[in-house]
Amino acid sequence: MRSPLTPLVLAAVLAVAGCTGTTTPNAEGSADGSAIVLADGAEPATLNPLLGYGRDGVSKVYDGLFEHRADRSLRPQLAEDPPKPAADGLSWTVRLRGDVKFSDGSAFGPEDVVATYRALLDPAAGATERPRYEGLTGVEQLDVRTVRFTLTKPWAAFPHLLTLGVLSSESFSVPLEDMLPVGTGPFKVVEWRKGDRLILEANPAHFAGEPKISKVTAVFVPDDNTRARRMQEGEFDGAELPPRLAQPFTNAGGMRVVTHRTADLRAVTLPTGPVTGDPAMRSALNHAVNRRGLVDNLLGGKGSPAATPVPDTMPEFYDPTTAFAFDKLHAEALLDQAGWVRGADGVRVHDGVPARFTLMYPIGDVVRADLATAFAAEARAIGVDVQLAGLSWEAITPRLGADALLYGGGAPFDPDLTAYQPLHTGNPWGYTNPQVDAALDAGRTLLDPAQRAAAYRQFQQAYVTSPAMVVLAVVQHTYVLRDNWTGYQEVVDPHAHGPLSWGPWWNLEKWAAR
Repeated sequence: MRSPLTPLVLAAVLAVAGCTGTTTPNAEGSADGSAIVLADGAEPATLNPLLGYGRDGVSKVYDGLFEHRADRSLRPQLAEDPPKPAADGLSWTVRLRGDVKFSDGSAFGPEDVVATYRALLDPAAGATERPRYEGLTGVEQLDVRTVRFTLTKPWAAFPHLLTLGVLSSESFSVPLEDMLPVGTGPFKVVEWRKGDRLILEANPAHFAGEPKISKVTAVFVPDDNTRARRMQEGEFDGAELPPRLAQPFTNAGGMRVVTHRTADLRAVTLPTGPVTGDPAMRSALNHAVNRRGLVDNLLGGKGSPAATPVPDTMPEFYDPTTAFAFDKLHAEALLDQAGWVRGADGVRVHDGVPARFTLMYPIGDVVRADLATAFAAEARAIGVDVQLAGLSWEAITPRLGADALLYGGGAPFDPDLTAYQPLHTGNPWGYTNPQVDAALDAGRTLLDPAQRAAAYRQFQQAYVTSPAMVVLAVVQHTYVLRDNWTGYQEVVDPHAHGPLSWGPWWNLEKWAAR
């Protein structure tokens, strides 16, 4: 097995390539640039939108009623016009396009929208996306081009969830996990070799026109170092890489390194329990972390310090005054006052319980591993022993309520999508805060933009007085691209990104060879 190239060796190899002044050949060798091969750090568990595929509205295979654009706004996709709210805010009406077909040739219509959303709401169907739509009570067809969604309460951010990929009504004759990936999107699935790659081809019947890129291959490579090495060896036309692994490619001819601002938070979750459930412990850990140092030293400046789940990429909602000062003396005083006493080994103890907990992170994720290691060192300095565990997601998921996680998540479209599920009562960590709940509920149900902005500032102020987690930073996403195509447009990424989602290739259907 080959050893991963260090950034220094990789830089030397790429510097030689950069001296040639020539454009590098495509990974697949297509002379006309009609095929592109991209490395993906995470293989999807499913290709069904109701089971989580393309949850932030970009999936290549499906279209939603609406799509998010580069400026974070919504634009009609399968819909013909913007959604229309009722005067009381309890329903939204959507007029549909009449010129759309699924990739198998069948016609798209309101019955497909109704079938998709009713399956979403049906507990027996087993749609894992159902909790995101908890305020949706029903959907009905009004005529041959119109559907209406009904809600339990007004929900200002609801249109942002109408980016869900729409499935054919005929496909619901089988369970969700057995459905074929047939959508209306710009590409269609040709082959999925699980554990290896997904191959897409252009959909010639797409209502917006056939993409000029006729073939997209997403190769699944979860390990960051391995992606960097294989990118250097010419196997890929693009890949996301951590900043320190992407930096050497800046000198490579025919390559470009791009960095996207994001709403992608990195945070340490703190489940309820004798250690991480103690309010003093939670506040102390927040004051013990040098967030600016983490961003500058571990992320190479590719990010921004953060204290709450509302990132600075949503400026209309962001409150820069809500922060935790980096103050280890104050952190230690908080623990002293709460009865956490240092033992002979330096680890604090309270009522016989040592200040010790496990912090999980997904194995192979260099950035999360680095942040977890740095956080553990900061915690140790105030007498808290954090034991690190790099695990697969299969091992992490059943332990979420008991052990801490180096969490990643967030979307730049609306704070309701980023903050409500992780922090409102009923979240996976057991956190509850009446002031936080009230502000989140207000932000969800108010329809006036100024009132919503005020509610989310109140939420941030309530949160910092009693935090649920240690938010560390909003990371930026760094990508290496072979510079053989036009069409790239920078966006603010959500957490989900990659060849099949957001990132440089979010609008791949509009790319063309140079």
